[in-house]
Amino acid sequence: MPVFFVSPACVTLPTISMTGELLAHLKDSLRVAIGETLWLNNGQGTRYHVEISDVSKYAITGQILDTIQEPLHVAPHLILGQSLLKGEKMDWVIQKATELGVHEIIPIESRHSVVQLKADRLDHQLTRWQRIALEAAQQSEQWRIPTITRPESFTTLLSRDQTTSTILMLAERHDGKSLQTIPLPQNTSSSVLILIGPEGGWSKEEREIAERRGIEPMTLGQQILRAETAAIATIGILQSRLGRLG
Repeated sequence: MPVFFVSPACVTLPTISMTGELLAHLKDSLRVAIGETLWLNNGQGTRYHVEISDVSKYAITGQILDTIQEPLHVAPHLILGQSLLKGEKMDWVIQKATELGVHEIIPIESRHSVVQLKADRLDHQLTRWQRIALEAAQQSEQWRIPTITRPESFTTLLSRDQTTSTILMLAERHDGKSLQTIPLPQNTSSSVLILIGPEGGWSKEEREIAERRGIEPMTLGQQILRAETAAIATIGILQSRLGRLG
């Protein structure tokens, strides 16, 4: 069974109360019963092993049997800057990136992005993406749910203070450095920002902006991958190099 996320406000030692969507899922879909045990995660580094002690239409209550703490991080966080993709491709990238343990996902409004989110639909879309990340984090037993920010333009993203980040920009048809050999930071106070373009690739202007920022293009080899494939392949390679996979 997945490790379910609960708000820290639901934890009142020595019990945890589950309400809202989690209550409906556990009660109606999984039909949990008194005496069953499950794992809950407060999203802040603590997991609780609980035994169900009460089930009602208002809440499910569990008695805490044991707690475990998140292992100490020994490598930098990964941040995915993903240009907006059409259809369900963006959903798929968010799901798989979460399963692979990224810390944050930044949707990018790049020059060649086919998708342009409407202002009146943005909050709904962000809620949808965050739900996808939540479900993927529970299924893959992550300790935390990645943050999904509001979409930013490529220029705005690179104008941030990135002094603690190593920035890797994937570019097709370019003799860039290999992800297998590029130096990576090893301290936990740093992060690695991965920039993935849209289906049409980065524009000339975006490449020039990156070049002025001193960002060198990276390559996955001679093959041309779809944007969503490039994102997941890149995360997999980096997580393996950082000791989180394999």
